[in-house]
Amino acid sequence: MTLSNQQACDILQQAELLCPAEEVQAALARVAREINSALAGVHPLVLSVMGGAVVFTGQLLPLLDFPLDFDYVHVSRYGSGQQGGVLHWRVEPRENVRGKVVLVVDDILDEGETMAAVKQRVLDLGAIGFYCAVFADKLNGKNKPISADFVGIKLPDRFVFGFGMDIHGAWRNLPAIYAI
Repeated sequence: MTLSNQQACDILQQAELLCPAEEVQAALARVAREINSALAGVHPLVLSVMGGAVVFTGQLLPLLDFPLDFDYVHVSRYGSGQQGGVLHWRVEPRENVRGKVVLVVDDILDEGETMAAVKQRVLDLGAIGFYCAVFADKLNGKNKPISADFVGIKLPDRFVFGFGMDIHGAWRNLPAIYAI
């Protein structure tokens, strides 16, 4: 479903602000400090999960104070829907993970299935270590197959958008987090 400009504006107008931009930036700075502490001296490969993690990754990388390599993966369980489905790889991890400590950056840990699949694939390709950073961890009450090593904020079990997360393709560019 593609939204018209008016539909997207109507959704934002009716949405509830969950995390203002100032809190988003404070969480981002805290996560960067935690990652700097944990991965100093490691020279990791950072893999960004497209497309939701593009905003988080783009703002996180300049805050990391160690050398790193960068690449991306593109995998989704959502497509145009609001609930997870079948895992679809568009760009899989490459051989450059072999022998590396890998930090995977994603926008949200919802049910954890996507991140668990990325971890398994990265380790199968010979990574020597795995960390994951998510901007948001959704508190959905489910047992997740993986937990994030670095978490910006915890969110209630609602459909959220902003700061890289979209609603029908719109509003990834918002500096705050909203819920419908």
